[in-house]
Amino acid sequence: AGMEGSGHASRAVADWRLAVWTLCSVLLPVLITAWCSFQRSRRQLLIRDIFRKSKHDWHYTDLFGQPSYCCVCAQHILRGAFCRCCGLRVSERCLKKADQRFLCKEIMMRGTGRGPSSMPHHWIRGNVPLCSCCMVCKQQCGTQPKLCDYRCVWCQYTVHDECMVDCLRTEDCTFGEFKDLIIPPYYLSTINQMRKEKRTNYEKVVPYCRKHWMPVIVLANTRSGNNMGETLLGEFKMLLNPVQVFDLSKIAPAKALQLCTLLPCNAVRVLVCGGDGTVGWVLDAIDEMKIKGQERYIPQVAILPLGTGNDLSNTLGWGAGYAGEVPVEQILRNVMEADGIKLDRWKVQVTNKGYYNLRKPKVFTMNNYFSIGPDALMALNFHAHREKTPSLFSSRIINKAVYFFYGTKDCLVQECKDLNKKVELELDGERIELPNLEGIIVLNIGYWGGGCRLWEGMGDEPYPLARHDDGLLEVVGVHGSFHCAQIQVKLANPVRLGQAHTVRLILKSSKMPMQVDGEPWAQGPCTVTVTHKTHALMLYHSGEQTDDDDASSLSE
Repeated sequence: AGMEGSGHASRAVADWRLAVWTLCSVLLPVLITAWCSFQRSRRQLLIRDIFRKSKHDWHYTDLFGQPSYCCVCAQHILRGAFCRCCGLRVSERCLKKADQRFLCKEIMMRGTGRGPSSMPHHWIRGNVPLCSCCMVCKQQCGTQPKLCDYRCVWCQYTVHDECMVDCLRTEDCTFGEFKDLIIPPYYLSTINQMRKEKRTNYEKVVPYCRKHWMPVIVLANTRSGNNMGETLLGEFKMLLNPVQVFDLSKIAPAKALQLCTLLPCNAVRVLVCGGDGTVGWVLDAIDEMKIKGQERYIPQVAILPLGTGNDLSNTLGWGAGYAGEVPVEQILRNVMEADGIKLDRWKVQVTNKGYYNLRKPKVFTMNNYFSIGPDALMALNFHAHREKTPSLFSSRIINKAVYFFYGTKDCLVQECKDLNKKVELELDGERIELPNLEGIIVLNIGYWGGGCRLWEGMGDEPYPLARHDDGLLEVVGVHGSFHCAQIQVKLANPVRLGQAHTVRLILKSSKMPMQVDGEPWAQGPCTVTVTHKTHALMLYHSGEQTDDDDASSLSE
């Protein structure tokens, strides 16, 4: 009996030990995971707190795009934080030290004892750009696998450790290749002081008085097309004064453009990074400047196409879409070399029928085109689905694939057939007899539908080329979505209805899809009137034309 009791006791102990070990083997990984998760969350909170309070524009990355070394401990790092203004790179554990130890680019200069027209270099050690050359010995910098060599955050010049001498540390910075585009910190300090003293004679301030100074303002829409805006913001802040670079998701263009009033008249250039819709938004803000009496500060506008269609950008020679293939430095060179031209802008007024005309007419501003029919229907379907699931429409390729799907669907359904029986068209007051059509398109620019020269069609007929500055609109008809597709691949011509200074379209019955510059809606019986509104000052770049034979038609 004693032996049996001791056997039961030993089995109970063994079972108890097994239960404890099982419990430990289950709980220990859970506790370790929970502890790591807590520490990670705590670390992320600390990092976010540093980011929020810092004067640096810190951004965290899980993998640097090139070999990188911490600016504090000099260790090789794969991930960590980098400043999108001055280019500092730092490991996570050294972030607080780096934030306290190193100054970022200053948008306004603090007192340095220097004159109001100069400032010293701002040197940052290590992580110099690949293939950069020393300004002293002209040999390549950054070739050693360690934290070495210096770069000035303003002029972008680089210097070897051994070539760095005391005179370089105190030497005046020239602002390098883009000195004609950069707004120097000492200029803003002087202007700020003059405004406090209520003086406005900026003409004597350097570099205001310099002949070739053409400061650029960058307006980037981080939500456009292929989501490259965030990356571009950082790259432009590295090369320019951060005060010149604006994120349109955080600040409206009307507010950003007030910087023009502190700069030379008729000299400022604006680079809009976004789609045609973003460009229209900026041009509307410029029109507001005219209303406020700030016409002498109106800038010229260049485009970096990030949207889906980019027809206006294509017309002005800036290309059909940007995907990072051109360095930001080359983009700034193109802006400097671009020629000024004018762009017609049009007023589109939509007056509903019925309701005793008590409803206020809808008024739009048109830069590209107005249409009724299948292409407006495709845009309407596309926008309806993008509103439901915006995260799916972050790629230019996906966007165009969705457009293709709806175009194919309309070929089978033909929702806009017999349009000629539902509308009346007048060009400069003259009634136009319409053939059998499904769509009518009123063009201001040469390109339509993501890169198609719609007015010229196949180019086999002697029609005058469409221009964007002649005060004339081109009006064409299409037989349907399949006909649009044929025109885009130059297998068919549009139905050319004529050119006019004023277009009037009357929708007599039913509801039809309409669009102005890619913004679609469903419209009931109404009268649409298109009249000239104003001119916009644009910049034309001759190096990115889609069709080579059209380049001459767009120059002044």
